[in-house]
Amino acid sequence: MARIAVVDDDKKLLELLTGYLEENNHIPVPYSDPEVFLKQEAGSFDLLILDIRMPGMDGFDVLRSIRKDSSLPVIMLTARGDVYDRIVGLELGADDYLPKPFEPRELLARIEAVLRRATAKKQTFSRLDYETFTLIPESMRLTVQGLEITLTTAEFELLHYLCINPFRVLTRDNIMENTKDIGWESFDRSVDVLISRLRKKLGDDPSNPGIIKTVWGEGYMFIAKRNDES
Repeated sequence: MARIAVVDDDKKLLELLTGYLEENNHIPVPYSDPEVFLKQEAGSFDLLILDIRMPGMDGFDVLRSIRKDSSLPVIMLTARGDVYDRIVGLELGADDYLPKPFEPRELLARIEAVLRRATAKKQTFSRLDYETFTLIPESMRLTVQGLEITLTTAEFELLHYLCINPFRVLTRDNIMENTKDIGWESFDRSVDVLISRLRKKLGDDPSNPGIIKTVWGEGYMFIAKRNDES
């Protein structure tokens, strides 16, 4: 059972989603006004379902505000076929997205996948130390040059996968196949956008990479060496 905030100015859809989530053993908290939602403590929710197209403050504005200090998992509701919305949502830190109109069972499946990813305890390594950053999988924490950096669950999932597969060329298909919980959509830039976000947070210059190298025409390679490796 998860406490889920639902932000959408479509009151009819809001009512339908609230009822459906209740029927499936979740605790929905509906908001038709995004500014009212932002006055709440993000940490009091397990997940946010966020519509993009709203008058006044749209979903992108809400997501920007949340990502200043919270890694609350976010599923965005986008216009069907609007790849631009999906790319921008990923760049701003969305964990998943679902085009309208959608089948409620698909939304439920995506909710469960995102929650599973957010709560999973990664036990492969208790701590991964590199020259410029440290990743602690068990608590999904990242520090870069000693500073705490907020990761979305999708960013964590991808970074952890890269860390445990160093010095291997990982194609986009390989990445999507082995990080299925991210809920990838098969549009060309989905993996690239998430890689770009990670590079920015890690302070990695793609023109002179020390962490994630682009292998042109193939994919990406994680090239940072752990501090305990010779």
